Amino acid sequence: MATLTAPETVSMSPSGLEKVSQVFERQIGEGLHPGAGLAVYRYGQLVLDIYGGVADNNTGRRVDAGTMFVLFSSTKPLAASCLYMLKERGRLEWDDPIVKFWPEFGQHGKDKVTIRHLLSHQGGFPDTPTDLPWTDWHDWGKVCAAMENAIPKFTPGSTLSYHPINYGWVIAELVRRIDGRTFDRFLAEDLTSPLQMNDAYVGLPENLEERVSRIHLMESDADTNGYAVTFDRPAVHRVICPGANGIATAGDLARFYAMMERQGSLDGSRVLRSETVIEGITIQAEGIDQSLGLFAQRALGLALNDERMGRPGGHPLNTFGHGGAGTSIGWADLDTGLAVGYITNGFRGTEKNNARLAEVSQAVRDACA
Repeated sequence: MATLTAPETVSMSPSGLEKVSQVFERQIGEGLHPGAGLAVYRYGQLVLDIYGGVADNNTGRRVDAGTMFVLFSSTKPLAASCLYMLKERGRLEWDDPIVKFWPEFGQHGKDKVTIRHLLSHQGGFPDTPTDLPWTDWHDWGKVCAAMENAIPKFTPGSTLSYHPINYGWVIAELVRRIDGRTFDRFLAEDLTSPLQMNDAYVGLPENLEERVSRIHLMESDADTNGYAVTFDRPAVHRVICPGANGIATAGDLARFYAMMERQGSLDGSRVLRSETVIEGITIQAEGIDQSLGLFAQRALGLALNDERMGRPGGHPLNTFGHGGAGTSIGWADLDTGLAVGYITNGFRGTEKNNARLAEVSQAVRDACA
């Protein structure tokens, strides 16, 4: 666990950070979610790491410093960073077709899908296969067969359409085929271990399940896709689903973004080159996302200028990150040096979820002296 830095040393206002803590506690007190964790870095230094509330309403278990949360799609940038590393090592190019490494993937016209398309949600196959229930997600052969058999909805490269689950499965198989290691091993050995993200997993060890907060559905009509129920299952926590089932503390999520804000290194450990980070946050597509029905700006595995990240004071496209369905946000801003991980365990609809995440993000921005 990183050591807290006096906020004044990185031009953060102590009173401003106290206001952040007050907003954090008020949201729990108002019942917006039972519990949450929040961590903030500036210029690579940890200035806030707080937690509170209840991790499990059924048992009354409290959120503590070791509580991990389901990340949902806040997992996606961690998955993308694995491809960043392979790109640096000369193992792939962004415009390589996926079939270069995975020939069987090219069925039904997917032979033209490139890695760039995949990371920017322009691959054209957004829909999670209905014939692959969560009970089969542990069977990697079935997962890969489902991706190979997926029928595109759009011509690859033509349409911005968010791939909520397929995105991560294809990344994981690309990592396995290109590197030889399974995705969970690559992530642990090349990303989380060097960055001392000791509480971040895709494929949770079974013995750590007791540390995971339960997901609490706060609005009966919020979970239209059944994600809150599916991703609350311990069996799902253990599978490899890098688009949605990451498990981490808020501190580790923020730590990833602190590395990105420092352009590839943190506390003396470099995992990416500066130019790779800049390439990764460069806009690739923008417009109305046909899966979400909302305007979006996409980089390589990252969302840009998202309202949940507050209002950037500098160049808006220098703010990048990703949210998780109904619950969380992680982001960094190159103009302010901020990196934030905010994870709640109360699953809400878009309007109320975005508002609470944006309120905390803006309070963090306002605390910059």
